[in-house]
Amino acid sequence: MLASTWRIRTVGEIQCNEAVVAFWHGTMLPCWKFFSGKQANAVTSLSKDGDVLALLLKGWEYNVLRGSSSKGGAELLDEMTIKARTSLVLVTPDGPRGPNHKFKAGAVVAAQRAGVPLVLCKVKVFWKIKLKSWDRFEIPMPFTKIIIEFLPPVFVSKEADRKEIAEIMEYSDQVLDS
Repeated sequence: MLASTWRIRTVGEIQCNEAVVAFWHGTMLPCWKFFSGKQANAVTSLSKDGDVLALLLKGWEYNVLRGSSSKGGAELLDEMTIKARTSLVLVTPDGPRGPNHKFKAGAVVAAQRAGVPLVLCKVKVFWKIKLKSWDRFEIPMPFTKIIIEFLPPVFVSKEADRKEIAEIMEYSDQVLDS
């Protein structure tokens, strides 16, 4: 009910229906809401918090993929890759336990293996409660204005090595924090 009051405006757009979309864990709620009902895939952890998020996302008509870099990672990466070839896969690359605003490799590697772009998504919430959690989780207040900015797609070469993937991760950290 709370999310239905948010005034979400977008800057830029996603140019295709197949991509890996990445945004920070602490600002995830507006992104999840924006893509609700659009036949997207959502990545959540296997934790109790992930159970709660998965329940919400299923209500918002997501196909939920479960796992994380620390639990079920290889299987999840395979699933993300398969789904990204035909639809959007949404992921928080600094979750589920941090460190905050530090891009992990999963989103980049899934985009590379699937041959689809990585779309970085910045979120600005104007009126919010910010928790004192590891991710400084933001809860948008009723009727707040929210801007979701889709940055130009990042294309990851099939031949990209670890160094190039690390450079894309570092770039992603910088542009999502700017």
